[in-house]
Amino acid sequence: MVSPSPGYSITFRVETPASFSASSDLTAAIAETGAQITALDVTGSGVDHMVIDVSANARGQRHVDKITAKIDALEGTRVKLVSDRTFVIHSGGKIETTSKVQLRNREDLSRAYTPGVARVCNAIAENKENARRFTIKANTVAVVTDGTAVLGLGDIGPEAAMPVMEGKAILFKKFGNVNAWPVALDTKDTEEIISICKAIAPAYGGINLEDISAPRCFEIERRLRDELDIPVFHDDQHGTAIVTLAALNNALKVVNKNIEDVKVVVSGVGAAGFAIIKLLMASGVKHIRAAGRAGVIERGSSHADEHRNWLASNTNEEGFSGTLKEAVVGADVFIGVSAPNLLDGDDIAAMNDDAIVFAMANPDPEVDPEEASKHAAIVATGRSDFPNQINNVLVFPGFFRGMLDAGATGVSDEMMVAAADAISATITAEELNPSFLIPSVFDKRVSPAVAEAVAEAARASGHVSTIDKNVDVVR
Repeated sequence: MVSPSPGYSITFRVETPASFSASSDLTAAIAETGAQITALDVTGSGVDHMVIDVSANARGQRHVDKITAKIDALEGTRVKLVSDRTFVIHSGGKIETTSKVQLRNREDLSRAYTPGVARVCNAIAENKENARRFTIKANTVAVVTDGTAVLGLGDIGPEAAMPVMEGKAILFKKFGNVNAWPVALDTKDTEEIISICKAIAPAYGGINLEDISAPRCFEIERRLRDELDIPVFHDDQHGTAIVTLAALNNALKVVNKNIEDVKVVVSGVGAAGFAIIKLLMASGVKHIRAAGRAGVIERGSSHADEHRNWLASNTNEEGFSGTLKEAVVGADVFIGVSAPNLLDGDDIAAMNDDAIVFAMANPDPEVDPEEASKHAAIVATGRSDFPNQINNVLVFPGFFRGMLDAGATGVSDEMMVAAADAISATITAEELNPSFLIPSVFDKRVSPAVAEAVAEAARASGHVSTIDKNVDVVR
């Protein structure tokens, strides 16, 4: 039998009930036909239904018809549209540079290059801030990595990290119209990475640190924020934190709880966990227990890691001592950014009524989502084959768009909270349900909303360039 092939890939647009198991039932039905599922995305929602796009590799048209019939046989589910997809595979990378100006004759050349370009160079030499107006700095981000923490692959090196960095650059452009370029560094030395980033900063309006392992990522970001006049954003930390807060905002609306009152347990005190905790506190959460491998970090305890020391001073105000399993008893919210299979259904049952579970370890969550859904009111994961995928793509394109538009010179908690609130607000009361807390990454409302909120927060903070990019220069 011919194997399913990307050369015959189909997207099925399917209307399903608004149930937790709808997407997993759908993927299971398609998998039973022998198709290879390649992507799943919730593209729409109502009070009692969801619209899901699922892509699968098939063997041919007869196979597509079989898949369609299998989906239609699911109770309350129907195929709305079947469409072919074409995979464009090309060598030499996924991105390229293009010119914004045309060189049609000598006059064009004289303005774009010599001799006219010298006048622009002098304007920047007189005031370096003019680089934000007259160079790519106005709309370009460096995506910097050392390849030490790539996806779930770990330390695979800068060359192997490049496909992810190229993909990141595409997402920047697609969702935020931000030009981004991969900068893969063949060094793991903290000081050398900091030095290189400072050296290349004049060409960029911001730096996105990507896939750099903890704890070095903390020091690299902190130093660069202190020593540069452009925003530096570690997406593995803050992108995750922002979209987590966005999902929590809407989850609390569904269960009718206040952010100031809920008891939150966070599993994982690395880069993402630390950033999530800080942002939750900045947004009003008062009761947090942070758990690492050895259990909950105790109030006032001492650690070699300065970030754990901060957690020991700022979380667990009631002085709880115990394991993660013990910590979730009576909790309202569980947020996992750690390791698979740390909890079971009985642990979720021991949480408060209308519990919220965000189990985001990928690909295997901290608790089986199906088991968690038997006891929790809301379950979210980092996976695309379950409802409520916590996905950073909702954050960084619009976040950098807003910072670049404002000429931001730094990043603040207020900007991150504003971004989370903007993402939350894109889900209307008519759309919101336990299986649809956050928008699709393809929702065109998201990036502009995030950009506007971030730009406004940046201007309010005063951390912006004094150059007005809209004023013409007359020499």
